[in-house]
Amino acid sequence: MPKVLIADKLSPAAVAIFKDRGLDFDNKPGMTKEELLAVVDQYDGIAIRSNTKITADVIKAAKKLKVVARAGIGVDNVDIPAATAAGVIVMNTPFGNSITTAEHAISLMLALARELPAANASTQAGKWEKNRFMGVEITGKVLGLIGAGNIGSIVADRAKGLKMRVIAYDPFLSAERAQDMGVEKVELNDLLARADFITLHVPMTPETKNILSAEALTKTKKGVRIINCARGGLIDEAALKAAIDSGQVAGAALDVFAVEPAKENVLFGNEKIVATPHLGASTTEAQENVALQVAEQISDYLLTGAITNALNMPSISAAEAQKVGPWISLAEKLGSFAGQLTGSSLTAVEIVYEGTAAALNTKALTQAALAGLLRPMLSEVNMVNAPVVAKERGIKVSETRRDRQGAYEGYIKIVVAMGDTTRRVAGTVFSDGRPRLIQVKDINLDAEFAAHMLYIVNEDKPGFIGKLGTLLGDGKVNIANFTLGRSAPGQDAICLVEVDGQVPDSVIEAITKLPPVKMAKALAF
Repeated sequence: MPKVLIADKLSPAAVAIFKDRGLDFDNKPGMTKEELLAVVDQYDGIAIRSNTKITADVIKAAKKLKVVARAGIGVDNVDIPAATAAGVIVMNTPFGNSITTAEHAISLMLALARELPAANASTQAGKWEKNRFMGVEITGKVLGLIGAGNIGSIVADRAKGLKMRVIAYDPFLSAERAQDMGVEKVELNDLLARADFITLHVPMTPETKNILSAEALTKTKKGVRIINCARGGLIDEAALKAAIDSGQVAGAALDVFAVEPAKENVLFGNEKIVATPHLGASTTEAQENVALQVAEQISDYLLTGAITNALNMPSISAAEAQKVGPWISLAEKLGSFAGQLTGSSLTAVEIVYEGTAAALNTKALTQAALAGLLRPMLSEVNMVNAPVVAKERGIKVSETRRDRQGAYEGYIKIVVAMGDTTRRVAGTVFSDGRPRLIQVKDINLDAEFAAHMLYIVNEDKPGFIGKLGTLLGDGKVNIANFTLGRSAPGQDAICLVEVDGQVPDSVIEAITKLPPVKMAKALAF
């Protein structure tokens, strides 16, 4: 039974999910890095929040690890490239705290508009400075969303309820989605020029880092107010201070900072700044939701193969995992078949999905095919890191989907390009769930995959099969199954021989010396 480490504190209800679903687990929040390194090789899955750091050396020590799941959105504490290279799936729970984070953004906007923190401090200090704090209404004001995803869309909905006009900058926002949300889609410079309030709801990426730079802040409407409950580093903090000091920006409300914990910051000590210690997800409801989700996601993956909210793998539902499983096996075996016959000059791969295969989660199938294809050349390749490895090596990967055209309800074909040469192999899944080879080099055949196989390309000449059988018998190699296909009488033929063990090199060499033989290769699956 898979074993899970709960490395950060989860609610009792979340812990109960592991128990109720029959998973073995250890609940050990608060471990030091040294303690984690000492035990991490025992676990198939790890559940974390923000405290535990899953670094490259932790992943290297975790020999059995299959999945790391973060109860929350941010995965800054997980080395995703290292996890991907090791074949470890990294998940988060992006929707469990969406409402809470959106509500916090609205709360900060209102506090900023009416200067509530400074007014509170003044009043509790025994002052009565009624004329000092002159706020602004939000009714009728323009709210500019930078990022209109899940949280941004909730903020837009709440803002419209407060009678604000909402405009949004998001390269991935379609015109139809913007219309459904009731917002106006705009470019960034337009948003900066028009918005009375700006709120950020984008991840931290190279493209979004300092999206509100010194230059961007000069383009804002004078007196704009800025809210950030997304990620520190989206705003140039020194530039923001200068913009507030100059009066270009009326104030900012920040829940996140470039360096956290933010014990010191250039923005602190200014009454025009409202600051909170990364509280966007800090409600009872949100913490319970993400804890339950992370427990469900880890359990589902380890028990059924379902992948939800993964950052380095396509999602696969539990029902889909059962259906797509045999096709994933087929894709990996087809890739392995081609990879064992392919040299290092591989330049491109096309994967054709036809019929029922085209209706499946082809992203998962493609990753499986690439893993099988590349593993004979690069043993560290796995289904998770295969696309990254292919990209690093300049291998062009393409997918083609099409309706059923031939005799099979569905099949997968892999076309591998090596300079001017191509290699083609196709297969299908029979009703019993077994993957089958149905075509090699455009020659039709029907063969099961076996642990040990012999692949032979030869001229279709009388007497060849008998000579081949004699060589294998003399070499003490037992034939379990034999499949033959040919393009035409007297032309190229392919033999696929299932054998009971490894074929000695001496026997392979003897086979290649037979006059009709063009190629002989031992394969393993």
